[in-house]
Amino acid sequence: MLTDKDNLLRRLHALRSEHRDLDTVIARLTEFGPIDHLQMQRLKKRKLGLKDEIAWLESRLIPDRTA
Repeated sequence: MLTDKDNLLRRLHALRSEHRDLDTVIARLTEFGPIDHLQMQRLKKRKLGLKDEIAWLESRLIPDRTA
């Protein structure tokens, strides 16, 4: 049976993977030809959202040392 920590780790791995994929997509779009600025804005916004969610999950997984 999976624990809550296992589920968080699996989710964290999936988010990091999607974040890396977005890096690749954004780099390729800027490299090759004309840029769809609306699409680029949406991709970057999604990437920032992923970064926030990754940070939140990491904070849940790392115990608070001051406690």
